[in-house]
Amino acid sequence: MTDAITGEILSPSQLNTLARSLLEDTFPLVFVEGELGNVSRPASGHLYFTLKDARAQVRCAMFKPKSQWLSFQPREGLQVLARGRLTLYEARGDYQLILDSLEESGEGALRRAFDQLKARLQAEGLFDAARKRPLPAFVRRLAVITSPSGAAVRDVLSVLARRFPLLPVDILPVPVQGAGAAAQIAATLRRAAAGGRHDVILLARGGGSLEDLWAFNDEALARAIADAPVPVVSAIGHETDFSLSDFAADLRAPTPSAAAELLVPDRIDLGQRLAGLQRRLAGLQDHHLRQLAQRTDRAALRLNALRPQARLQASVQRREEALRRLRSAWTQRLAAHAASLRHARAVLQATRPQRRLQALHERLAALGPRPQAAIARRLQRDALHLRGLARSLEVVSPLATVARGYSILQREDGAVVRRTGDVAPGEALTGRLVDGRVRLRVEAPSPAAGASSED
Repeated sequence: MTDAITGEILSPSQLNTLARSLLEDTFPLVFVEGELGNVSRPASGHLYFTLKDARAQVRCAMFKPKSQWLSFQPREGLQVLARGRLTLYEARGDYQLILDSLEESGEGALRRAFDQLKARLQAEGLFDAARKRPLPAFVRRLAVITSPSGAAVRDVLSVLARRFPLLPVDILPVPVQGAGAAAQIAATLRRAAAGGRHDVILLARGGGSLEDLWAFNDEALARAIADAPVPVVSAIGHETDFSLSDFAADLRAPTPSAAAELLVPDRIDLGQRLAGLQRRLAGLQDHHLRQLAQRTDRAALRLNALRPQARLQASVQRREEALRRLRSAWTQRLAAHAASLRHARAVLQATRPQRRLQALHERLAALGPRPQAAIARRLQRDALHLRGLARSLEVVSPLATVARGYSILQREDGAVVRRTGDVAPGEALTGRLVDGRVRLRVEAPSPAAGASSED
């Protein structure tokens, strides 16, 4: 063959080499979307197939080890997106694509869009943990945004009925996939958050492919979740499924059933906890009442000890006890002196010294009146002290006040009336005078009104 430019005659191999260089320089990297055909994977581990559409096809090769890291199994008829460089196989003159990557067509495009949007929202701080709000300890009213006919709503209601049937739940129906689903979910979420009736909002949906869950990867919905004034829980798909709603929500649950378990306590555990708190409260009340009773008893004892009659009685008892001890001491001393005298008399009778006997008689005569005189003086001092105490008590005694012409008004329970506000019209009173008591009845509550005697 003759080169049209230089006029040089080319061999087939030279021509293919020139064509290969031209293809590789013109198409260094291309993306081709098409349907898989003639899929072949020989023992070498390389992957060979054709990409075709309704009018043409192109040969493709994906060499090992890149072909071993595919996330799916290539099969006939599968729509894929291939990335690679265009070249020419010189031995047969066939041009082909040498691939660097291969992914399912719809899934791959969605995955790239998902990754790009996630990275942008994450850079804005929309997914930061610092902005996430904690859930309330006890949810008072729950809003569930989901499909009314899906398995997710049945799972959520079943778990809530088993664990905590007292929780009010509002099901807010929305489509969870298809065109316009994301906008309706975001609008329902905003209305529920603005209503102020719910303290937690749950987004729930069953599992599915990335395309099925795509409504929950909407940017407007993610921003609505982040801007909601109440905590939002996201339970989209299965445990391995992730959506932008999961990252924007305040809490991500692996499944709708798990979300229901996270939101409410178990009624059996809660009942046991309440029973324990009730027992503890009853114990604290009993302990407090016992302390109050002890304080009341001690106050009553102190009050009784401060009464004038009790103080006078205690003084009389102390005086009598002192006289008893004094008499006992002098009796013992007199007994000892008598014993001494008897001993002395016996000695005198044995020795008969007249002078010594006379001295002992004189001593006995001098000693005889001293104990009686000491007792009389002590009794006189105690009597003076007792009269002084009686005069002191008489000064503060209410009976002395009565003796000076006053009276004491008492209610039927014995309480002393000090002010007109202490009595009511028609109430019976007792007036204590110096020579007795009179029965009285209150006529009017005013300070100018008096009391009339009935007895």
